[in-house]
Amino acid sequence: MSDIRPEERLAAALARLIIDPAAPPARHIAVGAASPLPAAACWLVRKQGHPVRLSLLHRRSGNPFTEGTRELFDLTGQGRIDLFFLGGGQIDGQANLNLVGTGEWPGREVRFPGSFGSAFMYVMAHRTILFREEHSPRVFVEKVDNISAPGVNAPGVFRRGHAQALVTGKCVFRFHPERARFSLLSLHPGETVESIRAATGFDFDVPAEVPRTPDPTPEELALLRGPVCDEMLETYPEFCARVFNRKAAA
Repeated sequence: MSDIRPEERLAAALARLIIDPAAPPARHIAVGAASPLPAAACWLVRKQGHPVRLSLLHRRSGNPFTEGTRELFDLTGQGRIDLFFLGGGQIDGQANLNLVGTGEWPGREVRFPGSFGSAFMYVMAHRTILFREEHSPRVFVEKVDNISAPGVNAPGVFRRGHAQALVTGKCVFRFHPERARFSLLSLHPGETVESIRAATGFDFDVPAEVPRTPDPTPEELALLRGPVCDEMLETYPEFCARVFNRKAAA
């Protein structure tokens, strides 16, 4: 379908990962601030009839957290957050995240927003889906300059969950924590294994056949452009205007 927006494809890809039967169940999903794509994916899952509880930190009304991130961290530490989403200014082949900055510590060459609670959430949530729309060698590096959230831990260090996958503007990777390595799961339209290698600074595994990332179904598109957008208009008005061409009523 030629009228599919890239963001709609990514939201549908994220939604499929959320309900992946091979992954731990996602009963309670938390979405951090300024994350419209994961929020759209979560609402798509919810509108498809899956009984998931959504805690959207950035939601302006109906936010379940009366004390903000303090409650989110408490729930996660208790093992009550099944799924979280994280990105990074840099991400490497061991799923390490850099949200601090480039160059030697403290990363003053190019400054990123800061790690905040990413290290805690990454380690203590039952699973994490990584996402970053920009797919380039400056983002996906061989080794991050500074580790603000580790992809794997040293032996004997407690960790509840790992990255499940990495969704980008070009493809979807699966992460294998036992090997601390990514493998190519699917290619977005127009991409090849060669184009992904050229845009990726770290090495990754490639299966014998790599499928194309499925287009959103007509039903998924109808949900995204209708009920999902309805839920997101207040919190993410710019995203809804740009992707769904809808604006909140004055």
